[in-house]
Amino acid sequence: MKNIPVVMIIFGGSGDLAHRKLYPALFNLYEQGLIHDNFAVIGTARRPWSHEYLREQVSDAIHETHDQVDENDVKRFASHFYYQSHDVTNVEHYETLKKLAQELDDRYSAQGNRLFYMAMAPRFFGTIATHINDQSLTGSGFNRIVVEKPFGHDLASAEELNKEITASFNEDDIFRIDHYLGKEMIQNIMPMRFTNPLIKNIWTSENVKNIQVTLAERLGVEARGGYYDTSGALRDMVQNHIFQIITLLAMPEPKDLSSSSIHKAKQDLLESMIIPTPEEVEKDFVRGQYLGRDNTFAYKKEPNVDPESTTETFVAGKVKFKKGPVADVPIYFRTGKEFKEKKNRIDIVLKHMNNPYGQAHSNNITIEIDPVSKIYITINGKKIDTSGIRRENLTYEFSKEEMAKVPDGYERLLHDVFVDDSTNFTHWSELKRYWEFIDTVEDAWQKENEKGNPKISQYLPYRMGPKEASDIFESPTEHWIYE
Repeated sequence: MKNIPVVMIIFGGSGDLAHRKLYPALFNLYEQGLIHDNFAVIGTARRPWSHEYLREQVSDAIHETHDQVDENDVKRFASHFYYQSHDVTNVEHYETLKKLAQELDDRYSAQGNRLFYMAMAPRFFGTIATHINDQSLTGSGFNRIVVEKPFGHDLASAEELNKEITASFNEDDIFRIDHYLGKEMIQNIMPMRFTNPLIKNIWTSENVKNIQVTLAERLGVEARGGYYDTSGALRDMVQNHIFQIITLLAMPEPKDLSSSSIHKAKQDLLESMIIPTPEEVEKDFVRGQYLGRDNTFAYKKEPNVDPESTTETFVAGKVKFKKGPVADVPIYFRTGKEFKEKKNRIDIVLKHMNNPYGQAHSNNITIEIDPVSKIYITINGKKIDTSGIRRENLTYEFSKEEMAKVPDGYERLLHDVFVDDSTNFTHWSELKRYWEFIDTVEDAWQKENEKGNPKISQYLPYRMGPKEASDIFESPTEHWIYE
């Protein structure tokens, strides 16, 4: 594997994301040789840490996520880390950071390559991007920036943030990261669709009745009440994770597997996305809030949540496209807190066919993303010793040994940033279209709120969300496959 020279600057180097995800992922890439001798990492944050203390944190992060490691490798890896106490709003601090980056570039022969990672609160993204530009923090080689979600709060704020970032970076050098695109079963969608004639030939509007995406979370908002109450399920989960999944499910086949061709196919699809009217939002979308039960708080009683909050902890809705292989097929989604279990899955429901048995069920293709990874097709067969019909699953599943080899999403996506592969990242044109859809739904809900009668369903925890979520289907024969 090619050794890529680079100086990486992590804004938020003392934070939870860096500790749990970035440092272990970087260590794996170091072990693979993608980064090895000619790299340095600068962690920045406001805390008064030293180089030595950061290296201890990096070492701890590796030991917490790896069962067996070579201690000499860990020590050598950690020696490439440096800490710079940094206030992102202080222009003078960028000058200090610039000097350290150049010093490390010279020491490690990093060839002027810079990688910036925004692992801080989103409200600082624009400030950091602006000062990277006006303080000339970029190097003489490649310059790439990784931006965590959320990328804006609505279309207007996303456009402003994009403007600030593109002042320093070209669109091809901006990596808007969504760790869902690094998950094994999400990366399996295109191979499953395009390499299997059995599936490819039925992936059409003539054969698919509907598609269902469920991202269910077992826990409530817990300590994130302050953030969550300004976001909600629609912005927090649909605008990014769910729309990424839907796009992969509905996009036309790209002419090849290059990043440009895949994003072209996505953009062609998204240009045909139907933006709902206020009347359609009222009919096709459900928002809800979880109630309390036993030892759990109701959402409105969670710490840092407004007791009069209209923020949704559950949302179900529908998306349709005018073009693509499943044009005009309803794609239903739901996501929320306090479900009966953590489960992320996709169900492709095929249309019923006329048959002499009558009672045969539809065939379904199910992709389970988390907590297990598998694909199965539900088919009909004859019951033994009777004339009845039974259902069976044809399953594609990883063994425990294979699952142990599956890299973490962040490891995969950081690898792609280093090798300049933007296939599994969101382009601005796609993100803009997502926000246009989300803003339309949010505006309709806001008008409901202003009338003083917001339609927010209440639901008990440990179930499947509010019962009203079953009312969004277009026909009475449709229902949620995962119940």
